[in-house]
Amino acid sequence: MTLLSVAEAQARVLALGQVRPEEAVPLVEAAGRWAAADVVARRDQPAADLSAMDGYALRFAEGPGPWTVGLESKAGTSLPLPLAPGEAARIFTGAPMPQGADTVLIQEDAMREGPVLRRAAAAPARPGEHVRRRGSDFTTGTRLVAAGERWTPARIALAAIGGHGRVPVRQRPRVVLLSTGDELVAPGEDTPGVALPASNAPMLHVLLAGTAARVTDGGLLPDRMDALAEGFRRAGEQADVIVTTGGVSVGDHDLVRPAFMAAGAALDFWRVAMRPGKPLMAGRLGDAVVLGLPGNPVSALVTAHLFLRPLVDHLAGCPMPLPTISRAILAAPLPVSGGRAEYVRGRMEGERVQPLRERDSAVLLATAAADVLIVRPPHASALAPGESVDIVRIA
Repeated sequence: MTLLSVAEAQARVLALGQVRPEEAVPLVEAAGRWAAADVVARRDQPAADLSAMDGYALRFAEGPGPWTVGLESKAGTSLPLPLAPGEAARIFTGAPMPQGADTVLIQEDAMREGPVLRRAAAAPARPGEHVRRRGSDFTTGTRLVAAGERWTPARIALAAIGGHGRVPVRQRPRVVLLSTGDELVAPGEDTPGVALPASNAPMLHVLLAGTAARVTDGGLLPDRMDALAEGFRRAGEQADVIVTTGGVSVGDHDLVRPAFMAAGAALDFWRVAMRPGKPLMAGRLGDAVVLGLPGNPVSALVTAHLFLRPLVDHLAGCPMPLPTISRAILAAPLPVSGGRAEYVRGRMEGERVQPLRERDSAVLLATAAADVLIVRPPHASALAPGESVDIVRIA
C-alpha cells in the first residue's frame, strides 16, 4: 500500500467525520467551544445615555454656570426626571443621564457649596464629554459572535451583556481511548518482568483536555482478535471517535487492523509517509471514526497532535482545525532529511528553536522537554544555525 503524505492523510481523516449537531448550552458550558451559529444582540448597550465618570450632569450650553443641584442619578436606577433650566444633577459612573443633560462635569473640576455648583477648573471642551451614548457599544441586531468563532471569556461576557443566557455550540465529540498490548498494566501497578505501564491513554486524555471532547478511557485490551474486535464494537456504541494505541504495525501480534476489519469496520488508509508515526490507521466503524495510533508514546503524541486533535476540533465545529505552522530560527544544525516528512522534537529558547539531540522515537524523556515539533519535508537539505524552519507548538 502506497504511503500517504501527511497533508493527504489529514484531509482524509477530517473527511471521515461529520460536524456534530447543534445544541444550546448555558454560557459557562460554552467555554472553549465554537459558535454553531451567529449570535446577535437582543438589546442596545448601553441601553441609555450613561455617565462615564462621577460628577455632575448638565447642559453644555448653560456654561459657565452656576447651576443648582436638584437631582441625583446612580447606576441601576430608572431614568431621572428631566433637568430644569439652570439645574444640574449629581451623577455617578454608569448612571443614566437626565433628559436634557448632554455633558458631565467631572467631580475633580467641580466646586459645590450647598445646592450651588460652580466650575473649579476649565469647562468641558465640547458637548457630550464623559457620556457613553446609548448603543455606542452595540445596538439590537448587531452580530456579536460569528459562527465558527471560539467562545472565549470575552465573547461569553459579550453574549451575556447582549441579552443571552444560552448560546449555540456543537455537541461535544465523544472519544473512547483503547490501549492494546499484552505487556501493558495500569499506571501505578507493579511491572513484573517486561510489563509496561500504559502511558498513552493518560497522555491523550490530557492532550484533549483543551478541546470540547468528552473522553472515556476504554481500558486495556490484550493481543487477541476476539478481545480486540469486541473492544471495537463496544466502543462504537458510545463514541464518535475511537482511538487505539499500539498493534497497528506489521508484526505477528499487531492485530488491531485485522480486528478492526473483523468488527465490521471500513478501512480508509494505513501508513503515512512521516517519521515518527508511520503506522497510522484510519477508518470508520458505523458512525464512529477510528484512529489507530502507534503504540510508541512519542509516535502517539506526534500523530495525536497532527491527526487526533484536528479531528476532534473539526467535529466540534472549528473551521480551521489543522495545527498552525509558524516559523522559528534554528539554534543548531539539522542534517538532510529522509524520504518521509520528519517531525523533530525541539525546544524554544527565546525566538530560536533548539533541536533535541536525542532523536530515537522510543525515548520519552527527551520528548517531555520538547515544546515544538520542527517540521521537515521529505528530502530536505541540511540546515545551518540561523536558518528558519517551520514549527508546530505542542506545549
